[in-house]
Amino acid sequence: MRILPAVSLGLIICLAGCSSNDEKGSETAGFTERQFYEVIERNVRSHNWEQAIRNLQALEAQFPFGVYAEQAQLELIHAYYRSRDYQAAIAAADRFIDLQPQHPQIDYAYYIKGLASYSESRSVLGGYLPVDGTKRDPGAARESFAAFNQLLKRYPNSQYAADARKRMIHLRNHLARYEIHVANYYFRRGAYLAAVNRGRHVVENYPKTPAVPDALAVMAQGYYLLGQQDLADSTVQVLASNYPKHTAFNSDGQFDFSRDVSGESRSWVNKLTFGLVDNPEPPGYDSRELYNPVFKPENRKKRKEGEDKEERSWLNRLTFGLFGK
Repeated sequence: MRILPAVSLGLIICLAGCSSNDEKGSETAGFTERQFYEVIERNVRSHNWEQAIRNLQALEAQFPFGVYAEQAQLELIHAYYRSRDYQAAIAAADRFIDLQPQHPQIDYAYYIKGLASYSESRSVLGGYLPVDGTKRDPGAARESFAAFNQLLKRYPNSQYAADARKRMIHLRNHLARYEIHVANYYFRRGAYLAAVNRGRHVVENYPKTPAVPDALAVMAQGYYLLGQQDLADSTVQVLASNYPKHTAFNSDGQFDFSRDVSGESRSWVNKLTFGLVDNPEPPGYDSRELYNPVFKPENRKKRKEGEDKEERSWLNRLTFGLFGK
């Protein structure tokens, strides 16, 4: 019998607390749609993205067919992106594209969708630690490329088209280099046909990228290891004609074919020591310093000097650039 008063008192305190919290958080209670949107504009100007997101969601819920409903949906895409919630930004962009296919600013939704995937393809630590992003899962990079491609196909004269084209060039290079990393991995596993297919994929789908020289070297090496010497020689001729300084050529200008690294070609010493001694070196190609301007030593040095000159606060360095910019 004594439990009931205690439960009642608890419920009263809880309801009072909830009421108090509602009153404190109800900054826009009783506001007109215009007044509501002015509060959101202040949130955006002050870069208070979390509050802006909450208010934009509330505005759409209270005034779903209002004057600012469509603009609020666009602002929500932007706020999600700026708060680094890239998946939410992509979802909000997709929703806007589905609901407002004829909106005059729909190109912005495609652009931010691509930009969010682009940002997601680069890890948080990628810009602050020596991490090779081309070795990671390229799923987000592919999604970004597809979004930018849609933007350019549908709205070639968009104000965002020029930036989208530049980012697509970077993404093409990224995706092509990823294929070379996979091909090098297949060489280590003795999957030579799979390596050749990766090289061919780069030549056919990513022409004019800095990865093409390595793709040709992959194909030549793969054909050689598969015993298809004619195909290997013809591929070497193409490589020599277009990229004579490739690192696969020795000092005499001959293609340096690597030995077979499959289990069948291992020496008895290698087998006896379980691969610890006389282990054949698997082929691997990475000529970025020769053919990709970004990776040339002089440009790397300039970029490093530019980064060193940037003023970064102690908080920015401590949080790897997340805060205190």
